[in-house]
Amino acid sequence: MELLLSQAGAGKGTPFWKSPAAWLREKKLSRGFWIFFTAAFFLDFGFSVYVFLFNLYLLDFHFNERAMGLIGGAVTLGSVVGTLPAGVLARKIGIRPLMIVCFIASSVLCALRVVIVWESAQLVLGFLSGLAMCLWGVCFLPAVARLTTEDNRASAFSLIFSVSIGTAALGGIVCGYLQQWLKMAGFVLQPVEVKRIILLSSCAIVAMGLVAVLRLEMPAILQEEEPLGRQRKRWVPHPFLLRYLPAMALWTVVLVAFTPFANVYLSKNLHVPMSRIGLIFSVAQVVQFFTGLLTPVLFRRLGMVPGIVVTQIATAVTLLCLAATHNSQAAVGFYLGFSALQWMSSPGLYNLLMSKVPDEERSTAASGALFCNAVVASGTTAGAGILFVRFGYPHVLMGVAALAFAVAMLFWLLIGPMDRRVPTQSQPEAGSLEGIEVGG
Repeated sequence: MELLLSQAGAGKGTPFWKSPAAWLREKKLSRGFWIFFTAAFFLDFGFSVYVFLFNLYLLDFHFNERAMGLIGGAVTLGSVVGTLPAGVLARKIGIRPLMIVCFIASSVLCALRVVIVWESAQLVLGFLSGLAMCLWGVCFLPAVARLTTEDNRASAFSLIFSVSIGTAALGGIVCGYLQQWLKMAGFVLQPVEVKRIILLSSCAIVAMGLVAVLRLEMPAILQEEEPLGRQRKRWVPHPFLLRYLPAMALWTVVLVAFTPFANVYLSKNLHVPMSRIGLIFSVAQVVQFFTGLLTPVLFRRLGMVPGIVVTQIATAVTLLCLAATHNSQAAVGFYLGFSALQWMSSPGLYNLLMSKVPDEERSTAASGALFCNAVVASGTTAGAGILFVRFGYPHVLMGVAALAFAVAMLFWLLIGPMDRRVPTQSQPEAGSLEGIEVGG
């Protein structure tokens, strides 16, 4: 496959910023995709508010950082434990039933976490919430892949990723100003009561997405036969995964080594005021929103693998500049560049994974990728924190930048030849039910 996003008249498409309506019409996204998009919107908006506010809610009940860390770890553990079994289950019963379970279980369990506020219960409910929410990650990638075509898949991924950032920014605004809005309306409530209302409302918003999921009809899985002599046993991973997962795991190391500590770096090393840090993170989300919409243009011009490699190298450059600068204004610019570039690579990475793996293996491929990412992320964050304390931010950031450049070269060497050798899967127009059955 030369270009996953090759289109007739590739240079003649209408840019999103000139006419969003014309851009959407040209992509010809199916009705099924828009139903799924609606479900994703409710889930992203609800949980962006929930994640933003939940630790502050626990703080009002005098939970300290140790307890919050244990509760967060329980959620992560539940997600790691459930990811691989969820992938196997999705392959057996289909992804739509799992999405139904995800929306019901995650909204109910997260609501219980708001109501039952004692530590042992939080640990149990956090673990169960992680189990429930990992179902979305396993279903999300194969659902988008099955509801789109090769021509519009990257645009679909970019649209959903960008809207998730937009909903996160909107959620932050709601959390920050709701108490003032209630006071202006004549309702005087304690901060903990306002947080409880917001958290329970966010769970209700997630549950509203269930309506869209129940209306969703997934096209049946396309069964693809491998050439004679190349048949694999069911337990043997697809050859592409053996090359993709190591490169993806190392790229995850690059991302999670710095991202969780970015606010600490700006505050501690560059002495940026806390009020300005909040503004910087809001601007970063806006930048990610717009750059996410530009990713189809980049991948169409350069090709999928070259486009991913370019964003990885550019990310390495921004990290190197962050390590070298002592000017706070320049550091903010480099951080915004880092946020935008690493976000641009995500739709391409997941689009590539879904396009290279046969339809019937997409659920297990997605669960495998998410499992590797979760395991690597948990260890990397702890290790990076130790290194930042021991050696300081500039030296560690230089090391992370060098790793980012090495990962880009590794990605080119591992995936580049396979991308040119393996043909693109053929599949019918997403949303068209002609000649196929509708299944889970």
